Amino acid sequence: MNTWSAVRHKLEKEYLADSLKGHIRYFVTSYRKCHDHEGRASILLDGKEIIEGSYWEQWSKAHLLPKDENFKIRVSAWEFPIIDDIALQFGQFDQRCFYRAFDEFDNQSIEKSLSSENAIVRVFALLDSRTGKRRLLSMKNGIENEGEVIRTFFKIRANAKGIL
Repeated sequence: MNTWSAVRHKLEKEYLADSLKGHIRYFVTSYRKCHDHEGRASILLDGKEIIEGSYWEQWSKAHLLPKDENFKIRVSAWEFPIIDDIALQFGQFDQRCFYRAFDEFDNQSIEKSLSSENAIVRVFALLDSRTGKRRLLSMKNGIENEGEVIRTFFKIRANAKGIL
């Protein structure tokens, strides 16, 4: 796995669209004094957190898991992907989700990233310089069917590109 500084450099210097450089910032930390070294992550626009989350905020969404006979097994086994997916629907994620999303994004094409089921991967792709004006225009009509997180970052990118 890459170090945080290498991940941040790639996201902010190599991938980020020129029109957003200096405006978008990524933040991830782990609390080393915390017994389990959990932490938080966020994406900021001009110093304001657009989406953020922490491990404990994610677990606060655990009550939204579908209740069925396997519920206790999933929760007791700490099946993170299920909780991560539910938390992402609410714009919540932690440093583990962030690193997993970056790894997926960094190792696949921009087309796959734009259609990923992982909202953070899609956010990375929307902010990526490889997502140009024509692609954004083609996405414009279907964006109202997307979740709030995707719509928010689409607006940020479209405004920076002069589309909206």
